[in-house]
Amino acid sequence: MALRLPGQWVWDSWYAFDGVNHHAFYLQASRALGDPQRRHRNTSVGHAVSTDLQNWTVLRDALTPSESPAFDSWTTWTGSVLRHEGKWFMFYTGTSRENAGQRQTVGLATSDDLVTWTKIESPAGPGEPLVAADPRWYQTLEGGFSNEPFRDPWVFRLPGEADDGLWHMLTTANSAASNTGHQDGVMAHATSEDLIHWTVREPLSLPEQGFGETEVFQFEIVDGVPIILFCCGPIWLHPSRLDAGERGGVYSLPVAADLSDVDFNRAVLFDAPGLYASRLVKLDSGWNLIGFWDAPDGTFVGELSDPIPVTADPVRGLVRR
Repeated sequence: MALRLPGQWVWDSWYAFDGVNHHAFYLQASRALGDPQRRHRNTSVGHAVSTDLQNWTVLRDALTPSESPAFDSWTTWTGSVLRHEGKWFMFYTGTSRENAGQRQTVGLATSDDLVTWTKIESPAGPGEPLVAADPRWYQTLEGGFSNEPFRDPWVFRLPGEADDGLWHMLTTANSAASNTGHQDGVMAHATSEDLIHWTVREPLSLPEQGFGETEVFQFEIVDGVPIILFCCGPIWLHPSRLDAGERGGVYSLPVAADLSDVDFNRAVLFDAPGLYASRLVKLDSGWNLIGFWDAPDGTFVGELSDPIPVTADPVRGLVRR
């Protein structure tokens, strides 16, 4: 059955596999808030485990906001988890009360067991983010924009012959060269040798490719096809996609293994109305998609879906298996 909590709404999630259990980390907020829109500023990161992605055991929460002043003094939002040299690394999004939550940046916590997490101090100093948008390429408060989207970090190594010895981070961001409101979205990029010191680089995509923001990136090789997975809500879709009948949701984009050809004009909407912020998770039987149910019938649901078996096509992107 899907992960539904009686006391909390659940939305964006990310996953790790320890060899036995799949660990789901997810944004959660109390249903007592009443209005689902209030959940975004009242979050913590929950944690549950499963062997089959269907039957879940809820564990202690993983992360909560820091005390002020700090880059994550208001919220801890979406991230990703990886294992390196025997330790687990969770990269996550933070927003701060000190700037009214308008600046989104990236922080890091580590764990030996995926249960107890310790936030790591940034090389920039206490309370500072690990990675933040560079105004040369991305919309920032410093650059005169009203908000600074730089969130949902996905960290990985390039596969096979494309591996350049670096860790790569993809994040949601908006181009400093565009201010249209519905075509500003780009895939931000940063690299690191040690997972601690990061260099922010030019985006791997261009603006004016049909999306005002592209959220919750993931890069995987799905049955031999390199795939970028992301989502976009209707408020950020270009009118041409709205006119074509799209209302947002989960999108996929076949790409080169070295990410040298990212063109969101080619992104394809996955057929699952109401599903959002999905992740690819692999079982022995193959790849599966898990996201949260937003509002398929007009009312916010706030629970994780059952796994949807998927494969990939070089043109159509993710398709049901």
